[in-house]
Amino acid sequence: MQLELDKDGYLKNLSDWNEAVAEHLASTVSVQMTPAHWEVILLLRQFYQDTGVSPAMRILVKMVKQGLGPEKGNSIYLLTLFPDSPAKLAAKIAGLPRPTNCL
Repeated sequence: MQLELDKDGYLKNLSDWNEAVAEHLASTVSVQMTPAHWEVILLLRQFYQDTGVSPAMRILVKMVKQGLGPEKGNSIYLLTLFPDSPAKLAAKIAGLPRPTNCL
C-alpha cells in the first residue's frame, strides 16, 4: 500500500483514509482492529470533522465517555485498545494529524 506519511507515520493527506488504510496503519503499530477499536476510531474521526482537532488524552477520554459511556470512557480501557499512547495511536490509525499536546 502506497501512502504518503510524515516522519512519525501519520497520513499526510487525510483524504487518503479509508478502512483498509486504517487496518494497514494499525498493523504498523501492532494493533489488531476489533469492533471496540472501530467505535473509538469513528468517534475520533467525527470529533476531528466537527472541531478540526486531534484530541490529546484528557479530551479523548472525555469524548469517549460522552459517546460510548463511562465504562469505556477511561484511560485504562483506552490503554487496552491502544497501548502506550492511546491519543497518538488512535489518531494515527484514524488518519488524523498527531495530537498537538502529546509528546
